[in-house]
Amino acid sequence: MPANPAPLLVFHAAHALLPSGWARDVRIACQGGTLVEVTARVPAQPGDNALAIAVPGLGNLHSHAFQRGMAGLTEIGGNSGDSFWSWRELMYRFLAHLQPDAVQAIAEQAYVEMLESGFTRVGEFHYLHHAADGTPYADRAEMAARIAAAAQGSGIGLTLLPVFYAHADFGGVAPNPAQRRLIHDVDGFAELLQGCAHALRGSDDAVLGIAPHSLRAVTGDELAALLPLTAGPVHIHIAEQTREVDACVAWSGLRPVHWLYEHAPVDARWCLVHATHVDADEVQRMVASQAVVGLCPITEANLGDGLFPMQAFVRAGGRFGVGSDSNVLIDAAEELRLLEYGQRLHVRGRNVLAPGEGQSSGRWLFEQSLRGAGQALGVATGLQVGAPADVVELDAAHPALIAREGDALLDSWVFAARNGAVRSVWRQGRQLVREGRHLQRDAVAARFANALRTVLQAG
Repeated sequence: MPANPAPLLVFHAAHALLPSGWARDVRIACQGGTLVEVTARVPAQPGDNALAIAVPGLGNLHSHAFQRGMAGLTEIGGNSGDSFWSWRELMYRFLAHLQPDAVQAIAEQAYVEMLESGFTRVGEFHYLHHAADGTPYADRAEMAARIAAAAQGSGIGLTLLPVFYAHADFGGVAPNPAQRRLIHDVDGFAELLQGCAHALRGSDDAVLGIAPHSLRAVTGDELAALLPLTAGPVHIHIAEQTREVDACVAWSGLRPVHWLYEHAPVDARWCLVHATHVDADEVQRMVASQAVVGLCPITEANLGDGLFPMQAFVRAGGRFGVGSDSNVLIDAAEELRLLEYGQRLHVRGRNVLAPGEGQSSGRWLFEQSLRGAGQALGVATGLQVGAPADVVELDAAHPALIAREGDALLDSWVFAARNGAVRSVWRQGRQLVREGRHLQRDAVAARFANALRTVLQAG
């Protein structure tokens, strides 16, 4: 006997951003977590859920969730100046005290904040795998299972990207003791992937990919052995720091992105995270491969990475998305705003990324990031039939959005709204955020507080 069909949930939006553009009086129906009808210029029906301004949920394509617990704790200068590399040493000391319960609690807090800001899916670049002494847990995927539980508890969509990390520097240098919780060989990583697949079985739309951490952490032979292990997305940190570029040239004679394209079949399933320091030839190769560049403007600013050559990249047709990376501040609109503002400061102009006269910067940034994140995270996006029912409602009564319509709504959200512009969020048709607050915020925050006190007191 066939199972009863899932109930139909219907929204009626006064304004909605569809793939074809803004539309009025849009009826949006979902069933089983998927959009089954999107019809514009129709009246509301009894029982419809009224929305003021509906936009699709945005994907966060790069996150290290546990780092939310150390946000704000590394803003101390040093005698010789601070850098990414000194920040990394502090990060290693923090993760040395993390137990599975704490990882789950911190990740769930981060995911709640993502949902409240308009992110509805996260690409978790997950590299904390082992116990504090480097010993694998009895279940190799124990930590990954905690990430999956945090995603399920918060309701956010999850693209899990377990990280392969084997070396401390280019050329297969042995890892240092601070990295012992991260390290795998290829066979152990294949076992980890199996455990990750098992951990994701409770989520019907989770995606499993892989993340060779960086060219510092994986050799060419290891990279070749990893790629056949999954047909899912492949994410890699690359060319984030000038020191990394210099070390790669000293080792191989090639810049990191150049080396990658010479030695790996980079294509549309790849996401090159940061790619901050690339030359014109590398930009063209990234564009031609249809890989997505994963930009994390808040973290890149916090770490002093530098600025990606965004204007040249997008004018050549490059694909990109945004991520919250270190989670020092979680805000979807702020990532888009800072992406544009960094370029404005660099070229000393305004509205420098939108491709043509009269084009909205906010809408262009949002739509391009939506598409890029969807590709990098392995899911369909947008308010269209067949896509997940991931819907974000903006608050028409927010001071920055009053009397706006069309593209001015996105421009005002991205550049003028700050906190409070996201009113409601649905993921797969399930409401998770109401009046700007995640429905489980208080309980999640209490678990986070308890976990963080334990971790910081241990440190």
